[in-house]
Amino acid sequence: MELHIVIEGRKDLSGQLYRQLSDSIRSGRLADGQQLPPTRLLAEQLGLSRKTVSDVYTRLTQERLVLGQVGKGSFVSAPAEARPRRQAANNLASAAIVARWDAMHTPLRNPFPEGRSRYEFIGGCITPSLFPVDEWRRCVMHGLRQDVKGSGMYRQAEGIAELRAAIAHHAAFARGVVCTANNVVVTNGAQQALDLLGRVLLEPGCVVAVEEPGYPAARMLFASQGAHIVGIGVDHEGMLVDQIPQGTRLIYTTPAHQFPLGMPMSVARREALLARALEIGAIIIEDDYDSEFRYEGRPTDSLQSMDRHGVVAFVGSFSKVMLPELRLGYAILPEAVLNAVLTVKHLNDWHTATASQHALAKFIGDGYLSRHIRRCAAIYATRRQRLQALFADALSPWFELVPASAGFHLAALCKKPLDLDLLLRLARRADVGLYPLSNFYASTPPKAGLFLGYGGIETLDIDVALLRVRDILQQME
Repeated sequence: MELHIVIEGRKDLSGQLYRQLSDSIRSGRLADGQQLPPTRLLAEQLGLSRKTVSDVYTRLTQERLVLGQVGKGSFVSAPAEARPRRQAANNLASAAIVARWDAMHTPLRNPFPEGRSRYEFIGGCITPSLFPVDEWRRCVMHGLRQDVKGSGMYRQAEGIAELRAAIAHHAAFARGVVCTANNVVVTNGAQQALDLLGRVLLEPGCVVAVEEPGYPAARMLFASQGAHIVGIGVDHEGMLVDQIPQGTRLIYTTPAHQFPLGMPMSVARREALLARALEIGAIIIEDDYDSEFRYEGRPTDSLQSMDRHGVVAFVGSFSKVMLPELRLGYAILPEAVLNAVLTVKHLNDWHTATASQHALAKFIGDGYLSRHIRRCAAIYATRRQRLQALFADALSPWFELVPASAGFHLAALCKKPLDLDLLLRLARRADVGLYPLSNFYASTPPKAGLFLGYGGIETLDIDVALLRVRDILQQME
């Protein structure tokens, strides 16, 4: 890369170069330790004599703004004093809008505000060591080779054909989803899929029905798009459909494994939800965020597979079964919204990185994904059993688990009044990270209880951590 220096005319060449380099170093534009171009190269780039550049470097070295290292080159030696900062605009026309974004509560941006504990029960966290790195590396190299053999052009917004076909087969096999590759849109995680659907379906003042309690990031996303959010209660059968108001444009639900409580939506409630959406003209987003991990009972049909009128958008992610850092997700869309979503996706980021898409298509097609899911499910099942055993015994005086047959988190409801804030603080001191259910309520009084993710804690650590919690609870009485 060329160093950005502008030389005007043929007068005071040395002075022009010196002032620009000096200002760049003092202002912090050139970072401390950054190597400067060799004098010969910079002279060629700027059309100057090498002596002119050498003289400037010598002057900067004498002022201790540049450090010369024999055999290595010249390096920036930035002064220790504070560098001047640009003043913030104080009459910004969009100040009120910016302030609303600044004030938005986004706890998932910093899940460990007090530092990560030795024993963590945070939700949505996986065990990275379980990921088959060698197999994924082979798939990534395949993806890079495919990119190199490609056209050198931007690709289609919906994603490459191979991955869309692989996702369609995976969703049909694992969740009974009825679709073809043409219904699949590859996204940068499930959150982008929600954003795309919101952009297509919502405008300021539109009503969105979400589960209460529910997923905060979905609720806040739709609110940021100007929607009026209505929390719909849940019971042991799932979302209370009769609470969905007239005029609702969008319904967000997690029927396979209600987030955060964990119970599945009953068949009767699913049928009622589909009928209600058809009646009011709403689109349902079925967020199937972790149902690949099932431990007992017969699997239930996806809501999308029961849809006969094209009102369900099925959203999935590979963050929970692979790695969140990969940012790979998908939406399986009804025809009514498919083309509009593709237009928004094209305008939003054109397309998801194709090397990752090729890699994931091979990862699925070669059977690596299904083997990885089976391995993780066996490990998570053991962790779940340890949690169930401890809550049925050591912690039974204080908590009762909500029955759940899928996923990798459980909810524990308080059986008697507890100072949960104190419990969480004392547990943190004991190096145990606990999280309250209250984080997932927005419009109704929260149920007192704990949200227990077990994807990121080792099986042998569960007993140690929860017995510490038991000791704390005994001391609190």
